[in-house]
Amino acid sequence: MISIRQRKGIKTTEVSEDYAAQEENVKLENKLPSGCTSGRLWKILSFTIGGTVALCIGLLTSVYLATLHENDLWFSNIKEVEREISFRTECGLYYSYYKQMLQAPTLMQGFHGLMYDNKTESMRTINLLQRMNIYQEVFLSILYRVLPIQKYLEPVYFYIYTLFGLQAIYVTALYITSWLLSGTWLSGLLAAFWYVTNRIDTTRVEFTIPLRENWALPFFAIQIAAITYFLRPNLQPLSERLTLLAIFISTFLFSLTWQFNQFMMLMQALVLFILDSLDMLPAVKVTWLYGIQITGLLLVCVLQFLNSMILGSLLISFNLSVLIARKLQKNLKTGSFLNRLGKLLLHLFVVLCLTLFLNNIVKKILNLKSDEHIFKFLKAKFGFGATRDFDANLYLCEEAFGLLPFNTFERLSDTLLFYAYIFVLCITVIAALAVAFHNLSDSTNQQSMSKMGTCTIGLRPEAAYNLIHTILFGFLALSTMRMKYLWTSHMCVFASFGLCSPEIWELLLKLIHLYNPKRICIMRYSVPILILLYLCYKVYQIYAKRSAEEVHALLTSFGTDYVILEDSICHERRHRRGCRLRDLLDIANGHMMDGPGENDPDLKLAGHPRFCEEIKRNLPPYTAYFTRVFQNKTFHVYRLSRSK
Repeated sequence: MISIRQRKGIKTTEVSEDYAAQEENVKLENKLPSGCTSGRLWKILSFTIGGTVALCIGLLTSVYLATLHENDLWFSNIKEVEREISFRTECGLYYSYYKQMLQAPTLMQGFHGLMYDNKTESMRTINLLQRMNIYQEVFLSILYRVLPIQKYLEPVYFYIYTLFGLQAIYVTALYITSWLLSGTWLSGLLAAFWYVTNRIDTTRVEFTIPLRENWALPFFAIQIAAITYFLRPNLQPLSERLTLLAIFISTFLFSLTWQFNQFMMLMQALVLFILDSLDMLPAVKVTWLYGIQITGLLLVCVLQFLNSMILGSLLISFNLSVLIARKLQKNLKTGSFLNRLGKLLLHLFVVLCLTLFLNNIVKKILNLKSDEHIFKFLKAKFGFGATRDFDANLYLCEEAFGLLPFNTFERLSDTLLFYAYIFVLCITVIAALAVAFHNLSDSTNQQSMSKMGTCTIGLRPEAAYNLIHTILFGFLALSTMRMKYLWTSHMCVFASFGLCSPEIWELLLKLIHLYNPKRICIMRYSVPILILLYLCYKVYQIYAKRSAEEVHALLTSFGTDYVILEDSICHERRHRRGCRLRDLLDIANGHMMDGPGENDPDLKLAGHPRFCEEIKRNLPPYTAYFTRVFQNKTFHVYRLSRSK
């Protein structure tokens, strides 16, 4: 990845010494023809051991997470309905579509039920395959019907075991990426260990199994591993084609399984744009990757019945803009430092303007407004103006969409991951800055460079890609806690790669004047082994202020028969004032919030008490419209009267 080459004038003694050393090596090779054979055998043995360890560590991680889930819920000892209830909120919604497909008499009827669904949204019929990313549930239900496993495995177990099985693929992909970058499978083993020991911050699959990210992130990890291999120089044509196929398939599956796909791939496109602009990646390979992103997303668009949000995505507009701007600025990578810097700034401006222009044109043609709440959320989150939009405020007040808590770094430091990550990051950033400056400098003035003597630092394309990837996704995680799982898993890969990289240790030892080939070998193996030993030693509206008549009219308009009130929502204390669900509803309705604190001057006192509190008193205005049919410490269930 990183190499230092000093050029200060060539001495004849150095040439003769180098030639003598090379001649001696040739003589040794001629005398020991078996050396090459033993080297190949060692590579085969190392590859076999490393591959076996990768598979084992992936399977063990899968079993470990499944065991945590079982121990937490006693999943095998509870009733079927209780197992389904354990999939809370949107998780239960996704699982219900899998169950719906299994209960359909035929596959065609199952597809028809999803395409003409009138249960998810009251009084409306929607196409779920267009609206949501649920093709994975469809595929899994078909697989369960086809395979002869119905007698041995219940549908719910087939579902959760598939997700835990994907975790095995996820960890294996992280392992391989680190191995590809460092050249030793010990790096992959350390990455996997860090992933497991930091599981609180690297995954939440054991308690939110059906979430879309748990389907998508394994494919994202495969894609990163494939890109890492693809960016290696001097690949054989067949290897390159197979790698491109792997990138396309993983990109497509990642896009198909997660609603946030276009935003994650936009970050990835920015990584490619930065590195391509600084001449740190081969332009041809970057073009292939842009094309794969566009093609994969358009294929998902077709499967989702021409979903307009995909056609109007910033990713497609950005990638097309970059490719157009390249054609307009053919001499982007020539000239002096200031000349190239000016061209680069102009290129950035052209791409930005083209992206906004294309995106606005597409949205106007499609009359697309369904993603406005996302931009309102981003505008309010980064301090560009307040909003009273309910959806945007719901995101703003949700802890998962807040800033990354500081105690995350304390946990990551306990396993030494954060310290190792910062160490590797600092060294590779210095190398990247040196390479970027060198690439932007005038490369035609070789004579002055030879006379002055220079220290040239090289950064391999695959290492450069992973560096910018981890930086951009790090900023994303810092700003939005829910996205930390994209960063922390890659943090494990990047830190382990650096600790096992001979180039990293070579650069560091040369900087402190302790360079020795034997020391490099000692450091790249001893440090990760010591950390592994350390890790083994150390772990593991009905809640608003509305009258009974208003609430009854609202609910009956949706065809509701029963209403379930939850005390933990009605009396919520988890969020601060202004972010509780009841506060968001009060603000949206123009009412003052409960409790001490400031209110906006235009908010007014509500004309009615809070419905979820007042209904429990069984007063006549409420009993006329609602009859309590069930009650426990948490839930209160009421049947709506149809006579009013």
